[in-house]
Amino acid sequence: MSTFVIEGGRRLSGSITPQGAKNEALEVISAVLLTAEPVRISNIPEILDVKNLISLLERMGVKVLRENPGVYTFRADEVDTAFVESDEFVEICSRLRGSVMIAGPLLARFGRAYFPKPGGDRIGRRRVDTHIDGFIKLGATCEYVPAKKAYLLTAPDGLKGTYMLLDEASVTGTANIVMASSLAKGTTTIYNAACEPYVQQLCRLLKEMGALLDGVGSNMIRVSGVKRLKTASHRILPDMIEVGSFIGMAAITRSELTIRDVSYENLGIIPDAFRKLGVKLEQRGDDIYVPAQDSYQIESFIDGSIMTISDAPWPGLTPDLLSVLLVVATQCRGSVLVHQKMFESRLFFVDKLIDMGAQIILCDPHRAVVIGHDHQMPLKAGRMSSPDIRAGIAMLLAAMSAEGVSEIDNVDQIDRGYENIEGRLNALGANITRK
Repeated sequence: MSTFVIEGGRRLSGSITPQGAKNEALEVISAVLLTAEPVRISNIPEILDVKNLISLLERMGVKVLRENPGVYTFRADEVDTAFVESDEFVEICSRLRGSVMIAGPLLARFGRAYFPKPGGDRIGRRRVDTHIDGFIKLGATCEYVPAKKAYLLTAPDGLKGTYMLLDEASVTGTANIVMASSLAKGTTTIYNAACEPYVQQLCRLLKEMGALLDGVGSNMIRVSGVKRLKTASHRILPDMIEVGSFIGMAAITRSELTIRDVSYENLGIIPDAFRKLGVKLEQRGDDIYVPAQDSYQIESFIDGSIMTISDAPWPGLTPDLLSVLLVVATQCRGSVLVHQKMFESRLFFVDKLIDMGAQIILCDPHRAVVIGHDHQMPLKAGRMSSPDIRAGIAMLLAAMSAEGVSEIDNVDQIDRGYENIEGRLNALGANITRK
C-alpha cells in the first residue's frame, strides 16, 4: 500500500484539466460486449478501477488496442464463454465494483451471466436488487449459486421487452437494464430511470451502435430492441467529481485556479453547491475560474435557518462530492448540515478531521454538522488512512490545508478514481510525495 506525504499550507496556482469520467467509462467500456464489431472510446481515464475492468475484458477474450493514452479500441468478437463461467471470473468480479456493468451485456448477447456481490468502496450497503429485478422483468431467470457466491441469470430464448417501474433511480441499474434491453425482443419502457449525464452518454453510444432509444435525459426511457449492434466511436465526458474536487482544493487552500474544459452544461448544481459555502467561481466559456479568497461565508436559507447540503438523484447533487464539500466547510465562516442520504458509512471518516481540529458533530451515520473555522484555526497535520475513493480525496484536501506535514495511507483507494493526482497537483504548487 502506498502513502502520500503532504506538506500543508501551500497555495496553488495555474490551470488543470479534469480526466475522463470514471463512472461513464465503466458503463461505456462494458457496452463493447454487446457487439462483435470494434468500438473506439476516447478520453478514458487511466485509473485503477478502469484499468482493472479493461484487464478483465482482455481475460474474457476481448481484443483491446491502446492507440494513445486514453484512446482504446475494443472488439468482443471472440468472447471466452468458458472463462465467463469459471470460478476465477466470478471471484475477480466480486472484487471489482465496475464489473456489475458487464452482466447486462453478457445476458443479452449470450443468454447467461453470473452476478456476484459487487466489490468497491466500503461505504455501506450497495443494493443490486434494481439490476436483478430488471433482468427478471425482461424474462431472465435468476438463481443463487452458493458455491460461487453469485447469482446466475439465464435467458436461453433471449430477453423480451416489457414495461418496468424501477424501485429506485439507480444509475448503474438503469445502465445495465438499458444495455440488456437494447438486444431484447420488442420494446422496453423503463420508468423512474436515472438520468445522470453518464447514463445519457451511454445511451448516445448505444444509439450510434444502432440501438433504438428515446427519452434520453428523462426518467422514462424507451428501448426498442434490435437483433445486433454495430461499430461506433465515443468520447467520454470530463469527470464532474474531479471538477468539484478541484474547486474544493482551490477554496480550502485559498488559491486562484482555472479548471479547463469542464463541460459546464453537464455539471448540474455542483457549482451552486460550492457557492452556498461562499466560494466564488466564474464560468469562462467551458472553463471554471476560482479566484483566491481570504474568507468564505456559508449562506443561510431565506428564513435564516442553517444551510443544509444533501445528495439526491440527478439533477440533484451527486453523493460523491459531499465529502469534499464537508471538508471545505471546515474552513468557511458559519455552519452547515451535511446530509448523506444514500450510504450509511460514508461520513465515518470525519473522526480523522476532528482529530485534525475540525469542529464537526456527527449526528448519525447520515448527518454531520460542520462549524467552520474561517481559517482562524487551521487544521493540524495528522496521520490518516483512506477508506474509500471520495473520503481519500477529502482527506487529501484537509492535509493540503493543514499546518505541517500529513501522511495518508492506503492511497491506492485514491488511485482508483484519480489519475496521477500527486503529479497534477504538484504542477500547481502542491508538495505531495508518494512512498
